[in-house]
Amino acid sequence: MEIDLPSAKIIWDNGKIPVVLRRGGSQAIRLRVPYSPNNREWLKNGPGKRHPIWNKEKEYWELPASRFNELVKMILNRYGKVYIIQPYREKEVCSPSCINAEGFECQCSCLGANHGSGNHQGWYEVTEALALRYGDKKLGCRLLERI
Repeated sequence: MEIDLPSAKIIWDNGKIPVVLRRGGSQAIRLRVPYSPNNREWLKNGPGKRHPIWNKEKEYWELPASRFNELVKMILNRYGKVYIIQPYREKEVCSPSCINAEGFECQCSCLGANHGSGNHQGWYEVTEALALRYGDKKLGCRLLERI
């Protein structure tokens, strides 16, 4: 679900449920987990792993982005749930035939939002039946729970 910065801050500071912050690309992952004296050892486990970095001032762990999937599994095994906060961009799907259409009948997934607009700005036309456009970056959050 999409969240705003104040809501993300509340989740980030919750103190009970671990939070992984993916910032995108190859930027390091930031992580908050409830305090345990063995957190450093637990986080550095695994073959060829770099040591996690503790940011004492802001109270979070920093780990390589390449460890994201493994880290989520580790957290679910240890804590049973984890919040993941990450940037995302919504994808719109339409078609050039819809954008160029005349009249009001639209059977496209845009539900008429782009119908007959003639505006091809920002659209990547894959075929004459498919055009894609990505929106602005937003912040999303999801709670995963072990079942």
